[in-house]
Amino acid sequence: QVQLVQSGGGLVQPGGSLRLSCAASGFTLDYYAIHWFRQAPGKEREGVACISSSSSSDGSTYYVDSVKGRFTISRDNAKNTVYLQMNSLKPEDTAVYYCAVRIAECSWFSDRYQYWGQGTQVTVSS
Repeated sequence: QVQLVQSGGGLVQPGGSLRLSCAASGFTLDYYAIHWFRQAPGKEREGVACISSSSSSDGSTYYVDSVKGRFTISRDNAKNTVYLQMNSLKPEDTAVYYCAVRIAECSWFSDRYQYWGQGTQVTVSS
């Protein structure tokens, strides 16, 4: 059974850090691109960071401008897990974060992703 299970998230003060995890089961994550999306209340879902497959592609990473230099996406193929390290968090980063996968290449269009995690809340507030 294909499954993505997210962990991490929570409440953090502005300037703080969090790490999100997305663990895959039922398939080998290495053949897939993994994208972290987020959705804030009243806003559309937004692509945040993506890492392409290291087997079917070149493992490139991509970030939305608002998180460049603050967020880092990485994968641990041995653990079949992808991470999103979030530093220097701002209140505008508050959202529900989702991991999603598709074959090989990254896409900024959420409807091109086949499997999704359950979502995890990130709240940045003092």
